[in-house]
Amino acid sequence: MRSLLALGDEGFSFLVVPGGGPMADLVRQIHSRGDLSQEAAHWMAILAMEQYAYFLADGTGVALTREIRPPQDEGSLEILLPYQALLEDDSGMEHNWDYTSDAVAALIAAQLSAPLIKATDVDGVIIDGRVAKELPASILLGRESCIDQGTVRLLCGRLKGMKVMVLNGTDIDRFIKSLREGIAGTIITG
Repeated sequence: MRSLLALGDEGFSFLVVPGGGPMADLVRQIHSRGDLSQEAAHWMAILAMEQYAYFLADGTGVALTREIRPPQDEGSLEILLPYQALLEDDSGMEHNWDYTSDAVAALIAAQLSAPLIKATDVDGVIIDGRVAKELPASILLGRESCIDQGTVRLLCGRLKGMKVMVLNGTDIDRFIKSLREGIAGTIITG
């Protein structure tokens, strides 16, 4: 987070939509045993995103927000606490494991007319053993990749025209260089 904060001096502003991290993995595990309904699992996974937001912000000075809006100040970074906002309006997102934090981030980016940058642990979308530079979302329908199927369906449907930039976030220097230069691992077009 501190590295992203440093980009504020260059005019970059970010509203980070956190993933669910290990907390969501635990919810998925409990659900897979049959001990939890799909509806409860959905909202618990959204709460896991909120818990992960606190983890990401811890000790960084990054502001947390419950409002779906661009960061208040130019060149600032905020992390969304999504639970309350999504309770009020989850944009009709299906409540199943096809719609994860990726879909939440896509819906929020669309609501803000903002670009969506997905930080992940791979260099982009891998097709036939190679990282694709750009591809239409329709190619990913029914195919396992670093982006969830709910997001793929949204990009093929009501979010048609939106673009998602997929970047490897595990190497922060490379991630920041990609942001500065506008170079993506993969651009997925809706």
